Amino acid sequence: MGIQTSLDAIHEAERLVDSMRLADELALDAARTGGPRTIRVLRTALSSDDQLVAIAATNALAQVFDDAADVVLSGLLSSDRTFLREHAASALSQRLPRYDTIGRLIGLVATGGFTGMVAQRTLEQWTSSSPALVAVGLEGALLGVHEPDARYRLVETLGLVRAAIATRPLLTIALDPGEHERVRVAAVSALGQRQGDSAVAAAVDGLARHEGFLGDVARLAVVDLSARPDELRAPTGDLTVAQLFLHADIDADLTQAGSGDNGGIATLLVRLGDALAGRSAAGASAGLDAGSGFGAGGGSDAGGGFGAGFGAQTEPGSRGGAGREPDTRHVGRVVTLSRGSAAGALDSVERIAATTTGHTYGRVPLLSEPVSSAAAWPLRVAARRGIRRILRASGGVDLLHLRMADVGSLAASDVARELDIPVVFTVAPDPHAVIQSLDLAGGLTRETFGDVDEREHFWFRTRLVQQLAANASHTVLFPRPELQRDMRELVGIDITAHPERHTVVPEGIDLDVVDRAVSEAAEHAAGLPPTPPLAELRELLETLPPERRDLPLLVSVGRLHRVKGMATIVEAWAGGGARGGGAGAADGGAAGAGAAGPLRDRANLLLIGGDLRHPSADEREQLDLIDGIIPADRHRASGLLLPGHRPNDTVARWVAAARFGVPGLAAPRGVYVCGSLKEEFGIALLEAMGSGLLVVAPEGGGPSTYVRQGDTGYLTRTWDVDALRSAMGQALEAAGDETTEARAGRSRDTVERSFTIQAMARALTGVYETVHHDELEQREWSVSSR
Repeated sequence: MGIQTSLDAIHEAERLVDSMRLADELALDAARTGGPRTIRVLRTALSSDDQLVAIAATNALAQVFDDAADVVLSGLLSSDRTFLREHAASALSQRLPRYDTIGRLIGLVATGGFTGMVAQRTLEQWTSSSPALVAVGLEGALLGVHEPDARYRLVETLGLVRAAIATRPLLTIALDPGEHERVRVAAVSALGQRQGDSAVAAAVDGLARHEGFLGDVARLAVVDLSARPDELRAPTGDLTVAQLFLHADIDADLTQAGSGDNGGIATLLVRLGDALAGRSAAGASAGLDAGSGFGAGGGSDAGGGFGAGFGAQTEPGSRGGAGREPDTRHVGRVVTLSRGSAAGALDSVERIAATTTGHTYGRVPLLSEPVSSAAAWPLRVAARRGIRRILRASGGVDLLHLRMADVGSLAASDVARELDIPVVFTVAPDPHAVIQSLDLAGGLTRETFGDVDEREHFWFRTRLVQQLAANASHTVLFPRPELQRDMRELVGIDITAHPERHTVVPEGIDLDVVDRAVSEAAEHAAGLPPTPPLAELRELLETLPPERRDLPLLVSVGRLHRVKGMATIVEAWAGGGARGGGAGAADGGAAGAGAAGPLRDRANLLLIGGDLRHPSADEREQLDLIDGIIPADRHRASGLLLPGHRPNDTVARWVAAARFGVPGLAAPRGVYVCGSLKEEFGIALLEAMGSGLLVVAPEGGGPSTYVRQGDTGYLTRTWDVDALRSAMGQALEAAGDETTEARAGRSRDTVERSFTIQAMARALTGVYETVHHDELEQREWSVSSR
């Protein structure tokens, strides 16, 4: 197509995700045609009311190798349309350095935020060809910048200039007691990356004798300076697997579950790491019933199959897939990385270096106060250094499993490439599915895409998913009803092209924890004294008015974040009658099911999650929305309970209690509600089903592969308040009509058959063995061909 035709196609595409994918065609056309007219057409598109077209034109300009394109991109760094600045900064990474552009990029770095991170990445790339230009520009900027956070960012960027020209100013700043501690920390951390310089070693050793934060960072720098490439041995024996999620304080007891970004992924990594590392060789060589390689076959009995063509595992001994057993190695050690303090990082380095088996935890100091995942992008450099430090301390990692398009995966992929560690990446249409949901709901349009993208970084994250998937040795996929179609249309990945590189692996839960919770809840409902978690729940329920203590519980567990839809659940519960019918009813359910009147007259609502004492910006947003629906001083009187986050084991008891009731305080036969805009699989949903609860879940994504509509739950458009309200009403009525435990048994059987953490561990062990075997073959071929 011609350049104008490509632009028209983007503007006229039916869906936003289609337009984003067509932007790649525009970039190819721009590279092929080039010339003044192409630049002129793209420059005109920059002012389009269709903000997505303007973003696509910005990225396409990077493909036109002409000085005029450089001038346009450089000018966009100061554009009044601020959402274009980050795209221009990113696009410039594909261009040659320009002196005037370096100054503007440094200005963005000083300002900070996501755009500052993108500008810093471009400057870092340019240091390989023009280190002096970048270093001199940064030193000049430091002369006029005095605010500590801005200076920190500039010094951190100076530390990315590996040439010797940056060493002297870094030493000066690190040793200057008049500098703000945070600025000195940036310099010391950077000095830790400069091995072989005696002056650097002496300065860092001296600072390491200090107490406090600066001393801790200096001691980490000593560790970094002492690292040697030959310490990364080729591992022998059982496999060592690293996994990470940097936006949570992950500990073995899951004490922070549900707080901030400590959601289902934190629970999953703890349980999965235990299952992987705790299994015997005999267990590891057992069947891989939870994993499915790409091939023809059936599906799960849990609700319609895992997706066309992904129902059967690859035969053992065949090439590719999780089903083959190429050698006898299994997972012997799992290293789970999450954020932590500098002091905690020092402790974990020593512990991991001394550990060769089991599940251990490594701390990555982000040299910042904890922030949400959306705000963590500027912590990329600190994350990368911390991840590198832990992987080196491990003495050798066979592979790294990444799961999210976030700053942790961005940083970890750099480290994996540097240390030659193969990557397994779990691919999901995120944020693609969120974009699609917002598009359908009218919450995201062409005219607002750029403004929303400036906050959510949809464009960058979708590109990151594609890059991580393309560079991974193997990809893991979640079950979806239309897996091939969704991956092709939402993500732009054709999983049929190389089926041996993809494996479907459902997530799983620890049923032992759920079963203990069910037993305790049932015993208390039968008259036995409550266990401590249930006693805490009783205290909470006693704050309800007496007239509400004979109602069942609607319960939801998760982070207080807009994607999780907690405020939407409250709106659906507190709003008009539950009798929706028609378009508002859950698909497949009877129109008009459910009693008339607000759901709040029929059930109390328990939302578990969030740090209520020190809420993040995302948590504050949800709390404000909830208070706008029901004023804070009317929560309890209305039947709304917001206890905040609780440890995972406590949450399991509370969810189970919703099924059996709490004598004198809550009626039995409650319902679990997931109001997420998107749910790739749904750990909390599986735990609720394992507890025997009827569930309400999003109609798209993973839940539709295991929730049987109208039987074990109700699937609905969770972004549509009326549809969610109708589904909640139908589920509440259906649960109340139950006279036996048959349906609860079917719910639990669904989980036990296919969605346990042990089944997930078996499937992933097969994937890891395949990747390791292929890696050995490639290295042997590389050596023999020399």
